Amino acid sequence: MASTPLTDFSRLCIHTITTKPWSIEEATDRYAAAGVRGVTVWRQWLDGREIAKVGANLRAAGIEVVSLCRGGFFPSIDAAERQKAVDDNLRAVDEAAALGAPLIVLVCGADPRQPLEESRRQIADGIAATLERAGQANIRLAVEPLHPMYADTRSAINTMAQANDLCDAIDSPLLGVTVDVYHLWWDPHLRSQIERCGRAGRIFSFHVCDWRSPTEDLLNDRGLMGEGCIDVPQIRGWVEDQGFDGFVEVEIFSNRCWAMDQGEFLEKIKEAYLKHA
Repeated sequence: MASTPLTDFSRLCIHTITTKPWSIEEATDRYAAAGVRGVTVWRQWLDGREIAKVGANLRAAGIEVVSLCRGGFFPSIDAAERQKAVDDNLRAVDEAAALGAPLIVLVCGADPRQPLEESRRQIADGIAATLERAGQANIRLAVEPLHPMYADTRSAINTMAQANDLCDAIDSPLLGVTVDVYHLWWDPHLRSQIERCGRAGRIFSFHVCDWRSPTEDLLNDRGLMGEGCIDVPQIRGWVEDQGFDGFVEVEIFSNRCWAMDQGEFLEKIKEAYLKHA
């Protein structure tokens, strides 16, 4: 089923990393003035600030805090480093609670010094060690599968099938999945795995951008929707067929876009959101 075209900005969420040059205070003012209704806050935007006040200011501006990004990075061959990662994820839960974010996105991590299967086992252990604190704070966790090009250090969870398997193994209503088109568009099993995810009620968030071709940087050359080869509306349709009606989150890592006037870039985001998301 094709997705219904987006006609307003009631479901538009922007990640603070997307407009990287702006502080959280400027982003709050600019997003509100532009009619953006949601934000995912990256943790570094909270540094040195009273977190509860940041959340209060966002809500006062009419902006919903959709999630906190990011937790994860659990695996390591070093047990002390694994414990440091768990401790950091517990801090992320506390930060999300203070901010008023109902969800933490997990970039699960990997360690190239060990087999991927061992990293996946450590990811499961790290999530399990975080869930009790998350439950006490009424915060959900979303595993974000990352493109296989990041399997060395950023994530050993690279497909929707792996994310679904992980969620099945842990079996907690607090644990779900983030569907990010940049990381998943290539997967021939994507639709069936989105359907599997939907049947389990675990599609927690949906991220969009585009894959520029040729890409100039595997991390920092993402495009606005419509600038590349991802059929974003089709994937959104698959997600919405499973009952997802949450925010469409624009997450763009781009040296090219960060070098632009960010006010002009925000207008381009809005245009691309309506035409190509």
